[in-house]
Amino acid sequence: MYELRAFIRDIDRRIDNAKKDLVETQEELSTDVEVKANMVHDIGEKIGKKLAEAENQGAEGNVEESLKMMEEVEKLKEEKRKAEMDYRNSMPASTYQQQKLRVCEICSAYLGIHDNDRRLADHFGGKLHLGFIKLRDKLAALEKLTEAKAEKRRVEREENRGRTSPERSDRSDRDRERDRDRRNRGGSNRDNDRRDRDQRRRSRSRSRSRNDREERRNSHRSSRDSRRNSRERSRTSETRGSQGRTAATEE
Repeated sequence: MYELRAFIRDIDRRIDNAKKDLVETQEELSTDVEVKANMVHDIGEKIGKKLAEAENQGAEGNVEESLKMMEEVEKLKEEKRKAEMDYRNSMPASTYQQQKLRVCEICSAYLGIHDNDRRLADHFGGKLHLGFIKLRDKLAALEKLTEAKAEKRRVEREENRGRTSPERSDRSDRDRERDRDRRNRGGSNRDNDRRDRDQRRRSRSRSRSRNDREERRNSHRSSRDSRRNSRERSRTSETRGSQGRTAATEE
């Protein structure tokens, strides 16, 4: 549907541009003359469409329906002759001879106010014009279907929102209660974890303190033993020296 919509929009832009070109290039008519010219155009389009439809009915074997349409065509032709006469008398002959163009609102083709009925019938019964009619009808049907589906979904959503049963309400209350309990348990667990971390931190601190004291005591004992050993070695040395001197004296 998106590609079809884009295609139709492109044709509509071409139609608008063609209308702007005609406004810039064609001689501007007075409001009264413009109304009469548009009347001739409108009747001519009706004749062309009726002729094309009558031919189509005749080709399909609907002779009576085709003859009825041809009778309507003859009435329209009489209306067109009167409208053309009124249009011709509302302006100079030189201006009337100029072709007054109009853009087809379906396929963007140019139609002239002086086009004969056969030419108009060929246009409105042609494959290009009829093809654009089918495309536009198809797009309108698709857009209508899309809007109907969207409206149906919207109504269903509103009904679902308004159909909140007591069971669903109770279930929601239970869910909220569970969420609160979970949050409370989570907070309690966090407090417990915090206390455990504090206790481990204090335990590690006490362990480090004990280790430091033990190291200091060991260091003190080691220093004391070292001094004692040094004194013992000194006394031993002195004793040996004294004994040596005594032995020398006796000799």
